[in-house]
Amino acid sequence: MHINKNLSKKIICWYDNNKRTLPWRVKFNSPKKLYYRLLSEFMLQQTQVKTVLPYFKRFTKEIETLTRLSTTNKRKIFKLWEGLGYYRRATNLLKTAKIITKENNSILPKNLNEIKKLPGIGDYTGNILLALVYNQPRLGIDGNVKRVFSRILNKHENKLNFEKIIEKNKKKLFNSKRNSDFAEALMEFGALICKPRDPHCKICPIKKTCKFYGSGNTKKLTDRIRANKLSYNIFCYLNKKKQIGLTKNNNLGFLKEYNLPIVRKKLGKKSFKNWNFLCNYKNSISNKKLDINLYYKFANRIPKDLNWHSLYNKRVFVPTFTKKIFRQVENLY
Repeated sequence: MHINKNLSKKIICWYDNNKRTLPWRVKFNSPKKLYYRLLSEFMLQQTQVKTVLPYFKRFTKEIETLTRLSTTNKRKIFKLWEGLGYYRRATNLLKTAKIITKENNSILPKNLNEIKKLPGIGDYTGNILLALVYNQPRLGIDGNVKRVFSRILNKHENKLNFEKIIEKNKKKLFNSKRNSDFAEALMEFGALICKPRDPHCKICPIKKTCKFYGSGNTKKLTDRIRANKLSYNIFCYLNKKKQIGLTKNNNLGFLKEYNLPIVRKKLGKKSFKNWNFLCNYKNSISNKKLDINLYYKFANRIPKDLNWHSLYNKRVFVPTFTKKIFRQVENLY
């Protein structure tokens, strides 16, 4: 499948005139480039730009360099990350910072296989970092890039091998010295022009060569974002000392740090025996819509995999998700 040879030129031209001002977009020769790019890419995994912005600014104000990050304790990093979600990213970020500064002399590996050995870095993050940091002819194949290519070719994403498309059209796509800018411009273009819903086709600079636009089916989009709707029952052990039982052993896959014991909703009646219903409420994490039923009971003893935690102890890191449950439970005292 062939890509028009003028695609990168038009996308970069659009980018020069329309790109957002984002704090991690520093000059190519800036000493902050590696740190800012590494931090932003970790924060942007499964998280929108508008959500990341205040966290990035606060994080870099407190921790100014990659070297300083590598020596910062995990508790402080988690505190700065608090509310951003997917806390494993923060753990991997710290591990990666330590490896780069202490083992690699503060130099990011230039080989994809080597960079993927760093914690939290897979194909997408590895490719985009090599493009942004070293100007290598690579693309980070995220949802935005997939959407742009699938619409240009008027093919459903599931029917395309994006790695092969990029490799086959490499000379056409990377025909300037601005590989870094093109990699970022293509993602920006997908976020601002070739959007999942209501794309701005009429002002699109590549609409003449876009087969999706030419098909006349711009209103019949096949790649609309659909939120995953999940239901959970949360069971809280409480005691008279205003403590709650917490565990890391839960089956809420997107939250790996301290949380309440959680099971899915399909349970028999015996599962609810001796538990008191407290409330039902809604919550959102990324593209997940959660419907939560909260149960509780007072007890002097709790299962071995739980630990008592004060509802008012601010010294121990607790995710925002769990804090919302705390606020519900506090009404019982």
